[in-house]
Amino acid sequence: MWPLLLLGLLALIGPRPAAFAMDALERSQLREEARDMFYHAYRAYMENAYPADELMPLSCKGRVRGQEPSRGDIDDSLGNFSLTLVDTLDTLAVLGDFEEFEHGVKLVIRDVTFDTDLVVSVFETNIRMLGGLLSAHILAEYFQQRAGIMSWYRGELLSMAKDLGFRLLPAFNTTTGIPHGRVNLRHGMRSLENLRETCTACAGTMVLEMAALSRLSGEPVFEEKAHRAMDVLWQMRHRSSDLMGTVLNIHSGDWVRRDSGVGAGIDSYYEYCLKAYILLGEEKYLGRFNRHYDAVMKYISQGPLLLDVLMHRPHTNSRNFMDALLAFWPGLQVLKGDIRPAVETHEMLYQVIQRHNLLPEAFTTDFQVHWGQHPLRPEFLESTYFLYRATQDPYYLQVGKHALQALQKYARVPCGYAAVKDVRTAAHEDRMDSFVLAETFKYLFLLFAEPADLVLDLDEFIFTTEAHLLPLSLSTSGNASAAQLNPSALKVAPPIEPTAQNGHDLDEPRTCPSTLHLFPESVRRPLKNMVNGMCPRRSHRRKLHAVQFQVSSFYLKCVACYFFQVTRKTDNLKVLTV
Repeated sequence: MWPLLLLGLLALIGPRPAAFAMDALERSQLREEARDMFYHAYRAYMENAYPADELMPLSCKGRVRGQEPSRGDIDDSLGNFSLTLVDTLDTLAVLGDFEEFEHGVKLVIRDVTFDTDLVVSVFETNIRMLGGLLSAHILAEYFQQRAGIMSWYRGELLSMAKDLGFRLLPAFNTTTGIPHGRVNLRHGMRSLENLRETCTACAGTMVLEMAALSRLSGEPVFEEKAHRAMDVLWQMRHRSSDLMGTVLNIHSGDWVRRDSGVGAGIDSYYEYCLKAYILLGEEKYLGRFNRHYDAVMKYISQGPLLLDVLMHRPHTNSRNFMDALLAFWPGLQVLKGDIRPAVETHEMLYQVIQRHNLLPEAFTTDFQVHWGQHPLRPEFLESTYFLYRATQDPYYLQVGKHALQALQKYARVPCGYAAVKDVRTAAHEDRMDSFVLAETFKYLFLLFAEPADLVLDLDEFIFTTEAHLLPLSLSTSGNASAAQLNPSALKVAPPIEPTAQNGHDLDEPRTCPSTLHLFPESVRRPLKNMVNGMCPRRSHRRKLHAVQFQVSSFYLKCVACYFFQVTRKTDNLKVLTV
């Protein structure tokens, strides 16, 4: 029945514009080019950098912390624990490379240790290392049962994840329960007690990985600590605006920076509010996300723009530029089912990319470059992938093609892919972050891949903020394993009845409108040439007023309920998952 309904919906939407069409041959060629891009970077790392944390693609050697000049806070991601390989294992699985996945798992088990006297970022170590270990463990068991490989595997990666989790726990020993931003892997908080500040995203992006670790290992302490931190953050929101600040004092609970947006310093907190509900089945997180989301759309969203405001004075903008990390937001809106503003913001970002070749690390409200760096971030491709899955609009395949070609032209070097130091000059930086392999190339490959091309049923998983795969079965068991993954996930979700919970109206993200107006082209059309119109190729600069880009009040809610493949039900509530 549902495949027939889907065909009917597509017929109502109407044909795709011929200008955006992509035939199967071209799509498969782009998929294979994305695969080649991954292996060009992966082999460069393995042959020239491993077991170092990262590849330095211009020097063609590994970046070992303590041996290279310090780059400041950015080096806190490095722990001399083969970061890039651990972060990349599940990308090998997504690509269907069983042999290299198994080889990588063996290397990690043999070579990686956490007993080092190094101070690392709790946030980065959690999302990259802990998330990578957990995802690889889950997939190793998955392949044991479904592909008949890795019969030797006995949960070694889970044991390593547990070891790492215990090394992160001292960071949670604060007055409020909000974790410190840094921890020493060997000595805990020794000599770090005077550090008092952390960012909202740093404290609020722990719960998926920590809860997964608890439910896989049977040790509840990890999930308990992460839930407490999320509860305290919720209590710290501004009660009038429902917005969050960016930097806080972990002991007093006072805000240090009250800027509120959806980009750097706060982004993945909002993401984990929604995904904690999806993965863990705890409805309090859905209510919190909806409150925050309504506040963001009321105060921060100004047409396609997302402009920071002051949490306590939400009608006052706090800066006149946007950063590249907010490019994840349209993808999160797709997961919620709010497609129209997702299309608008994504289109604005795409036009910025077309104007500057790559997305600069920050750009002004008149679309000039504010910070010119481009470290090959994945967020724009992430949102492109989710928009394509929700709409099946071939326009987003063309967007992905443009992004692929830009990476090949401006970032590819003989030894991997190099970050761009300034999009205006295309000068390179001797840097290839682990997320390039863990996320950027993963989303690029998945954008062009058909379901039949994949060895994994992605409907059984949710992506973490680092694009690691955690199974939806974690919500139904206190000690889940790959054996509980559902082999027959639904392909199309039926319409969802509206309901209310905890006094918050949950109608909007769950009711599907008429499909006669769902095609995103009608949303993009009014924004055509928006960036070039505001950012002409001349020295005269015209100030952008957000009111110029206010959209109509008509919202297209929950398109994704017809196109996403899975729903998960908690009592009488359902939420879209991917």
